[in-house]
Amino acid sequence: MKISNRFTIAVHILSLINVRSDHLTSQQIANSVNINAGYIRQISGLLKKAEFIGIKRGSGGAYLLKAPTSISLYDVYKAVDVVMEGELFHWHEDPNPNCWIGSNIQEILDIFLLKAQQAMEGVLREVSIQEITELIIKKEKASTEA
Repeated sequence: MKISNRFTIAVHILSLINVRSDHLTSQQIANSVNINAGYIRQISGLLKKAEFIGIKRGSGGAYLLKAPTSISLYDVYKAVDVVMEGELFHWHEDPNPNCWIGSNIQEILDIFLLKAQQAMEGVLREVSIQEITELIIKKEKASTEA
């Protein structure tokens, strides 16, 4: 199962807002993400609900409410994806209960899949929006210097 693109788009939005000194409209953000402004407003609403951004209606635009160093990728992941613990992986619905593999696979595999989800979430906890932004800036500077 793929994690919804809301996560990567939300990281894009927060990174863009972080590097811009002015407030950004949903259309300006949509131009960077290259996606419909309505979808940007939907994701921005989730980021606002999580209290990461403020939004001034009209031409006011979006701005950060928290320091980018205090917003982890895990925080963003939880704010927009709502993947509950142990639910990252999706099971096929009806394994054969009369088969000794089918009747036991889910219970056994769940142990390892939960560990995998916890490991991924641990990595996301360690990275902030500020770190993402700094890496993007370094990459841009390296590409313009070459």
